[in-house]
Amino acid sequence: MQLNGLCRRHVKMKPDVTIIGGGLAGAEAAWQAARRGLRVRLYEMRPGVTTPAHQSGELAELVCSNSLKSNLPGTAPYLLKEELRRLASLLMRVADEVCVPAGHALAVDRELFARRVSEKIAREPGIEVVREEVRELPPEGVCIIATGPLTSEALSLSIQRFFGAGHLYFYDAISPIVDATTIDESRLYAASRYGKGGEDYLNSPMTQAEYLRFYEALISAECAPLHEFEKAIYFEGCLPIEELARRGVDTLRFGPMRPVGLTDPRTGRRAYAVVQLRQENLMADSYNLVGFQNHLKFPDQKRVFRLIPGLENAEFLRFGQIHRNTFVRSPLLLQPTLQTRRRPGLLFAGQICGVEGYVESMATGLLAGLNACRLVQGLPTVVPPRATACGSLLHYITACDPNDFQPANISFGLLPEAAPGLQRMDRKERHRAQVSKALETMDRWIDSPEEDLRLEPAGRRIEAEE
Repeated sequence: MQLNGLCRRHVKMKPDVTIIGGGLAGAEAAWQAARRGLRVRLYEMRPGVTTPAHQSGELAELVCSNSLKSNLPGTAPYLLKEELRRLASLLMRVADEVCVPAGHALAVDRELFARRVSEKIAREPGIEVVREEVRELPPEGVCIIATGPLTSEALSLSIQRFFGAGHLYFYDAISPIVDATTIDESRLYAASRYGKGGEDYLNSPMTQAEYLRFYEALISAECAPLHEFEKAIYFEGCLPIEELARRGVDTLRFGPMRPVGLTDPRTGRRAYAVVQLRQENLMADSYNLVGFQNHLKFPDQKRVFRLIPGLENAEFLRFGQIHRNTFVRSPLLLQPTLQTRRRPGLLFAGQICGVEGYVESMATGLLAGLNACRLVQGLPTVVPPRATACGSLLHYITACDPNDFQPANISFGLLPEAAPGLQRMDRKERHRAQVSKALETMDRWIDSPEEDLRLEPAGRRIEAEE
């Protein structure tokens, strides 16, 4: 099967590592292993077998937002991204190349991002891409499962049989995208919250009357039904906007529609509520409604979201949707190296191992690829130091209470408690100091001769490409 001429013919090489799933984690894992000299077979079932959320068959497709969160030094998301840059992450390098204006956040042109990752994976001689659905866990060999939150039913059952326990699950939602040419920009203004970054967001200010009208329409809108046998368990960090609204009339004004940090230059005042629109791609021909992930029926989405000032005639390129996220109970099943306790040659990476977020998925993919390589080469597997963001992420998913396990984004709450001297600082200074210490720790770990983590000579090959 061909996809933009990028799909490699199955040459039936004997792989050193098999990777199932060509999302963010799988693509990063494949790159890391191949650049260290391994032969990698990467399975991706799309486009032959689709999912409820994906739009294409490209590798590393971003299905929710196009934002990789804050790129502001001194923040936990920045720390994780910077650690991946120092670990020679392919996906972070591509993200930096195809970024779009988003204030202090790192947002990307999602189509260009996926296409460029697909191209680089297809050109890597050590990687064989196979467009087939894998329905059973491979019985032997070094293998990484990186099938993400939308793992196919057949493979989910195989994983369930392997572990002898049921999966946990929750529901995740994606935001709508509107055609830029149908937005009435005369009713909006350009700015970033607190002036961080440039004038990178379009902001739709609302009066109290406009907000209350929108709120009433939102809470009375009809949701698409869930399957009868499934219970709605939402991730708190990505709640559907209608679920937030049901918690109280002002909840949205302290969440995605908060007006703080935004002053309308036309009035010099702060609005009662604000809806932010973020540029979707480099062409700026579409915008994402920030924080408006939802599970409303499509006609109701059009009716309700057209009540937002400036969107009265908006045409929707994609409506918000909700989809099931599947993940394993990692504290019981995985080692900090991402190897399964039952079978050390089988590793899990990405959202299926219990991390939440694009960059977090990249991080576990990179580390799984690194450890898969070491297994094949007869080297001891490694875990980043606990003081780093990568190390803290792995510590959380493998050491927290398994009875209360929920997927997590990186945050300072996952890092070790700050030293007493740092605790006397104000929060921002303390976080900057924690970031500085974490990066120093990561650098020492990467440069440790005992670990031999440098991507050499592959690091030089990356520079030569540019």
